[in-house]
Amino acid sequence: MRLISCFILLLSFSLQAKPVAYYFGNEVEFDSSITTPKQAFGYEVGQWHLRHDQIVHYLQTLAKESPRLSIETIGYSHQKRPLLLLKVSSPKNQQNLARIQQNHLASIGDDSNRSDKPVVMWMGYSVHGNESSGSNAAVLLAYYLAAAQGKWVSQLLDNAIILLDPALNPDGLARFATWVNSNKSNSPSTDPAHREHSEAWPSSRTNHYWFDLNRDWLLLQHPESRARINAFHNWKPNILTDFHEMGPNSTYFFQPGIPSRTHPITPAENTQLTNLIGKFHAKALDAQGKLYFTQESFDDFYYGKGSTYPDVNGAVGILFEQASSRGHAQETLYGVLSFAETIKNQVTTSLSTFQAGITHRRTLLEYQQQFYQQAKVLASKDDTKGYVVARGQDSYRFEAFIHLLKQHQIEIKYLSKEKEIDDQVYQQGDLYIPLEQPQYRLIKALFSTQTHFNDNTFYDVSGWTMPYAYDLDFVALKSEWGLKLSDNTNTEKQKLTPVEDSYAYAISWHHYLAPQLANRLLQGGVKVAAAMSPFSASTTSGKQHFQPGTLVIARGIQQHDDWYEQLKTITSELGLPVYSVTTGLTESGIDLGSRQMLQLQKPEVLIFAGAGISQYEVGELWYHLDRHLMLAPSIVEKQMIDKLELTRYSHILLADGKYNDLSDKVKAKIHSWVAKGGVVWGHKRGAQWLIEQQLLDAEMTSSKEMRRQFDTKNLTFADKDRLSARQRIAGAIFDTRLDLSHPLSFGFENKELPVFKNSTWVMYRKDKPFIESLAYTSAPLLSGYADTTNVEQIASSSALIASKAGRGVVVGMADNPVFRGFWYGSSRLLNNALFFAQGVR
Repeated sequence: MRLISCFILLLSFSLQAKPVAYYFGNEVEFDSSITTPKQAFGYEVGQWHLRHDQIVHYLQTLAKESPRLSIETIGYSHQKRPLLLLKVSSPKNQQNLARIQQNHLASIGDDSNRSDKPVVMWMGYSVHGNESSGSNAAVLLAYYLAAAQGKWVSQLLDNAIILLDPALNPDGLARFATWVNSNKSNSPSTDPAHREHSEAWPSSRTNHYWFDLNRDWLLLQHPESRARINAFHNWKPNILTDFHEMGPNSTYFFQPGIPSRTHPITPAENTQLTNLIGKFHAKALDAQGKLYFTQESFDDFYYGKGSTYPDVNGAVGILFEQASSRGHAQETLYGVLSFAETIKNQVTTSLSTFQAGITHRRTLLEYQQQFYQQAKVLASKDDTKGYVVARGQDSYRFEAFIHLLKQHQIEIKYLSKEKEIDDQVYQQGDLYIPLEQPQYRLIKALFSTQTHFNDNTFYDVSGWTMPYAYDLDFVALKSEWGLKLSDNTNTEKQKLTPVEDSYAYAISWHHYLAPQLANRLLQGGVKVAAAMSPFSASTTSGKQHFQPGTLVIARGIQQHDDWYEQLKTITSELGLPVYSVTTGLTESGIDLGSRQMLQLQKPEVLIFAGAGISQYEVGELWYHLDRHLMLAPSIVEKQMIDKLELTRYSHILLADGKYNDLSDKVKAKIHSWVAKGGVVWGHKRGAQWLIEQQLLDAEMTSSKEMRRQFDTKNLTFADKDRLSARQRIAGAIFDTRLDLSHPLSFGFENKELPVFKNSTWVMYRKDKPFIESLAYTSAPLLSGYADTTNVEQIASSSALIASKAGRGVVVGMADNPVFRGFWYGSSRLLNNALFFAQGVR
């Protein structure tokens, strides 16, 4: 028994307690005046998962102790955790860091000699919170850079600026550290089924709103991403590393990935440099006898990831994937994998990145310079000279789009005079984005409508045409002849504010923030109606025509003394124009007391959650309601619904997921709740479940049935991956047509609506009329890859169906309207379901 106990203790120690020498070798000497990780934490790195607050405190300690380090808080996460950027270089360089930064940026676009300038390397770790070996490695690297002695370290610090981003996702990292540390045994369990290795739903991969931050580098919906992109462009690094983890039964991956899956806009020199740097990783891992692979899986196509965004911004982005212990130790195909071992591999390839950066410093600096110099040449040869984007009636979406462009350093102009292009008139104040500018390549990527590709296999989305996401009309301009431009919009309109004691107040539903106004007024007890038909009315600004969906707040029916102050305050805060109506008798259309003035009800939203339901899509619903409508939904896991009283809720939202495990009791409760007036929304498999429950008047073709459409005769085993790529839609943009008279289509300006599709689930309405508010066009593919077989099946099918069920309404959508939080166009469909569903007759 003593021998067994000793063996367990030895195993426990060997898996967890690893000194600094384990990571860097015995030959490295360290400055004894610098606090070691063990002195700071009370244990060795890898013995426990470090919390984010521990990492912050330690890096701040190192920055105080070492003249090689300076630290900056570049922003805060949703949960207000600081986002740190540790800037590392020689003491001499630290004293002149601002000047070095300015010189680095200034020399990018000119012909100056950059051979004597430091190379800038951005080291980013753990964008996925439960891939924590990266952040723990960052702590060790910070200590190494602060305290390591020797000629090589001096050379590194003299010739490089190292920007250490230790935790790209602080909220997820903190959640994961709490989980694995709370479930850790003194004698580690290596069983993959052990609770420590299997997080509860939702996983810590995501941030506060359960978003994958590694898909947000282009979209910039979250403060973590916005802070990082701002700092990125303030430095414009030459190399950016992105350290991840993958499944336990793998080895180690570093780029280059599959050559054919690199975006064609990325210069060939970028791939060559990635290959060159990769040799340093191979050499370092070879020396330790570590297994690894390259040029398999993963791709460099979608520019919204950490390893690809740099590629379209003059840097070399490199992805690393370490097999994950998902805890402190886990059995794998390659034996027991310890947390310490995963950290060591990340340390090893970080050091090899440093070596590659210093060795090829001049080449990297010259490449970046040429990247931006080539932009002007490429623009001059391009048939397209720029893009014109229409403002439309909703200034909010338009300004949000402009703000996104500016964050990506894209230069913009405005039309100072109207211009007819391809039979459409673009107005003064519409946007013009010239291609002849440093961000030429990024602009081409953001406006690309490519639908044919040499390699049809995509790890992530294949189409992300940004104006489509904001539902903004745009056109590629072949010539700038006759174009009149200005740096300012010069389209300021008279500010319409409510006039006190008016008969009623009208607010257009076209504005993206009108649903937030409606929700906040209803929450405050203000009575709000919505016009189900158009009307023209006399206002203090003259006769005005109002479209269906217009919000009407009538003075005579209000029951709270502060209702007018609420209206004035909220509309001023949101920048919404308010028309003051002088009489209830309209000049045309419905009167203000019409039965077609739908009295809105305060939305009380329940979102089903839990295992089997997409945490991403639940998070996207939560984010949209919270951030854009200021509406706090109740998110309840499926197993708790049985005990829930549904009568307090007006709406139930079912994201993509499995709902067949709901009990018969819960199913009966939902049927009864809908029959009594509830509104239930389901998209993708959520809609499929509503059809199966005979709540939604529709039919469906499952993804499995769609796969059967493909001919598999005479295929060899080698064709398997290619067939799989053809059968799926990884992410593309499809065209749909709206029924603008339908309540769920109110607020849209034209019949065409681009939607994002990343599944092959297809929905068809039954013969029942008037229930289809949105359908795919006959030639629906706008951008991205989808096989012709899938496109033909999707063409002319239903995208959104709303049908009555008793006194309630059931809405099903074939796609996710709030994809990744940035799909501003189609998200209006969900807003309409929250406020206007009872207008479905």
